Amino acid sequence: MITLSALNEVNRIRHAFFTREGGVSQGIYASLNCGPGSKDDPKAVSENRARAMAMVDMPPEALITVHQTHTPDVVVVDGPWAEGGRPVADAMVTVTPGLALGILTADCAPVLFADRRGQVVGAAHSGWKGAIGGVLENTLDKMVALGANKKNIVAAIGPCIGQRSYEVGPDFPAPFLAEEPMNRDFFAPSAKPGHYLFDLPGYVSRKLSRLGIQDVTRVPADTLRDEARFFSYRRTTLRAEPDYGRQLSMIMLER
Repeated sequence: MITLSALNEVNRIRHAFFTREGGVSQGIYASLNCGPGSKDDPKAVSENRARAMAMVDMPPEALITVHQTHTPDVVVVDGPWAEGGRPVADAMVTVTPGLALGILTADCAPVLFADRRGQVVGAAHSGWKGAIGGVLENTLDKMVALGANKKNIVAAIGPCIGQRSYEVGPDFPAPFLAEEPMNRDFFAPSAKPGHYLFDLPGYVSRKLSRLGIQDVTRVPADTLRDEARFFSYRRTTLRAEPDYGRQLSMIMLER
């Protein structure tokens, strides 16, 4: 697993960006696939999630995840969901110790948030749809409503697809340029005429800064190119594979 010093330095916070290593899944899911939405063996996924929690000295039931659908929706978590009761959302916040907020990704950016006072944490699934659609703004608003101050919030962007791997079509830049003309900085011409390479982590990082987050850090990784450590939806698509695994990122307040 990967941790970042910016979050390690916050008291009462435990976090991790897990890789695909250390699990029991086989084949295209090898090995730490933590995504219940995949077509992997559910028993293997449950064991992988338990192993991930064991790496941070927590029981399996501490892990809280949502049904992610690229929305801007955020939920406040104050306890585990009922069986089969995962809400549809793409971000979570909590003030309750002992709850590991988990985000599942396979190219999209997982973003973990912590109030430096160790009182509020958040986790967001930020693909391009969520990032431009407001999931980051909404997560911060929920944290502030729970008592956090934006000036005290640390944001960490986990492993996601890198710009040189993220080719997009001719129409893709339009909503980003309509939002802010300076967003052209995140598009570079690709080898394919009329297409571009999009810098997702760069866009997320600048957006967080513009939202008032003074401490933004990120993991220097490209999920598509680093097959040994990360699952990648785009890699799966390029290979015409039937499915893909999901890596887990989590943050929690210690008891």
